[in-house]
Amino acid sequence: MRALCWNGANDLRVERVPDPVLVNPHDVIVKVSLSSVCGSDLHLLGGYVPTMQPGDIIGHEFLGEVVEKGPEVRHLNRGDRIVTVSIIGCGQCGHCRHGDSSLCDNSNPKPDYARAAYGHCGAGIFGYSHAFGGYAGSHAEYIRVPYADFNGFRVPEGVRDEQAVFVSDAAPTGYMAADMAGIRPGDVVAVWGCGGVGQMAMRSAFLLGAERVIGIDRVPDRLRAAQMKAGAETLDYTRTDVFDALQAMTGGRGPDVCIDAVGMEADSASNALEDLYDRAKQAVGLQTDRPAVLRQMIESCRKGGTLSIVGVYGGVIDKFPMGAAMNKGLTFRMGQQNGQRYAERLFGHIARGELDPSYLMTHRWSLDDGPQGYRMFKEKADDCLRVVFAPHS
Repeated sequence: MRALCWNGANDLRVERVPDPVLVNPHDVIVKVSLSSVCGSDLHLLGGYVPTMQPGDIIGHEFLGEVVEKGPEVRHLNRGDRIVTVSIIGCGQCGHCRHGDSSLCDNSNPKPDYARAAYGHCGAGIFGYSHAFGGYAGSHAEYIRVPYADFNGFRVPEGVRDEQAVFVSDAAPTGYMAADMAGIRPGDVVAVWGCGGVGQMAMRSAFLLGAERVIGIDRVPDRLRAAQMKAGAETLDYTRTDVFDALQAMTGGRGPDVCIDAVGMEADSASNALEDLYDRAKQAVGLQTDRPAVLRQMIESCRKGGTLSIVGVYGGVIDKFPMGAAMNKGLTFRMGQQNGQRYAERLFGHIARGELDPSYLMTHRWSLDDGPQGYRMFKEKADDCLRVVFAPHS
């Protein structure tokens, strides 16, 4: 089959690879209908995740049709149209049973990398390096889905493919960002990053009772989408001081909730020295991630407020203002998305017309155009929010 493979930093190639096969009786094989790029894939593309190997298939946000199933799969059948959550859970461990499937004890078959880096091992992730299980990704014609009864969800009638594909990752990640922040009616929520996850976080904040949502970015088309599709007020961080603007917009109080939908490659355009410092330390390996957004959120959030972090971080950061966080009494909530907890709820929001993620799909391309699609996505060209590949078209 054809698949989009990583062969080094900024080197993606469409290659012929072996078809996936059933490994475990709880597996299914899915014929991929749609597979979306994701902002966290750019960390792989840029070489910031050191456990990638040449030939690894990338991609983790996808929808498709079950074409083969193991003998122990009970709830899915051949021909089912399903969305698969990008973070893999086993469904049986204590974390999965409590809804925290991204912390699964069993789905990462290569736990040593994560234990060495983090002290404990979390869940496996499709197409996201050998530190997260070495699973083949979804930018391919077919993919093996383990623990299929737990990770695969039938798409309800009336929900279009263009809506459903984002229930794999962007929609549950954004929804979880808003949910774990404990948003209360009347809250003001600020979201850093107006890409796909940020868009879903903004819309989800309104669904959970926020009175005002403020989206922060520098890309004009993303700021327009935040206004027109998510209903947010917006700030261009290259044109205004974010802290001063947020204080002015909230009467000097600061947002109740601050959401990080950016992660390890954050820019700091408002502070050139800080940006130079972060990039220099990252380039020579003295820190792995750039924490500009985290610093802004700690500074800007109201006293006693909450920081919700779903932007991906991989390692260590420097100049973290822990004193401000402690003395302001801030609450931090963070993690990879627990999409199994949210998939059915999100389908309900979509069916009732309360959420329509389909606008994230600004480009639908052939898998053969994968390298070009990622280049455009990385450069934020042509008003691109998400490129979605259709491997069989």
